[in-house]
Amino acid sequence: MGIVNVTPDSFSDGGRFFATDAAVGHALELAAAGAVALDVGGESTRPGADPVDVAEDLRRIVPVIGELAAAVGAGVAISVDTTKPEVARAALAAGATIVNDVTGGRDPELLATVADHDAGVVLMHMQGEPRTMQLAPHYDDVVVEVGDYLAARVDAAVVAGIARDAIVADPGIGFGKTAHHNRVLLAHLGELAERAGVPLLVGVSRKRMLVDIVGEDLDARDDATLATTVLAFVQGAAIVRVHDVSRSVAAAAWLDTIATNGKEAA
Repeated sequence: MGIVNVTPDSFSDGGRFFATDAAVGHALELAAAGAVALDVGGESTRPGADPVDVAEDLRRIVPVIGELAAAVGAGVAISVDTTKPEVARAALAAGATIVNDVTGGRDPELLATVADHDAGVVLMHMQGEPRTMQLAPHYDDVVVEVGDYLAARVDAAVVAGIARDAIVADPGIGFGKTAHHNRVLLAHLGELAERAGVPLLVGVSRKRMLVDIVGEDLDARDDATLATTVLAFVQGAAIVRVHDVSRSVAAAAWLDTIATNGKEAA
């Protein structure tokens, strides 16, 4: 899943793709590099981010989604990164087929909107909300608590009318977690997927936990992201959400080659 930030305050690209033409051009490059989904968001969810009102969110993303839906066809899914039912409705009407909700579908209206459009949904775990989530995150057992939360949100989505096979869960790396929590979750993705009962999406791309280790240099962050991409796939993730699509596509292809050749040799 390629990330398309239509925001002026993204932590990773500093608003380079805020204009509609720039966002569409960037998204098409990600699709050409092998992304099978494009996640379009008009509101930053970085720690401490300020909220964006519905009207501004719509102004930012609906034209982008409309143009992408016409350009990429059925081969690439378009996802809208939002927690707002109004934004989800407009995005789905414009051509999106997935809603990526960092609150895990806490708003019943958002789940109903997804169900009404027969769309897919990504349900993420987040402790708190973006402005406060990193103040003092605490868990007694982060794997059990995150996994059980995701399972509960999946059940809520099914009750709302969303098909189980249209649901993906996201443990929310960096969303209300310490660096230790993040490492533990990445090491136990298989258990998380089993608890959630649906495939997992993992998003670690260029996040603070990587910057703290390798620094602010973009290439270094993408190298560190690639390492976590490989780890995520090996540990059981079905999807990775990344800024640099080409590296992750190459890594996934190489892992598939190893798995296929290994089975043939056996």
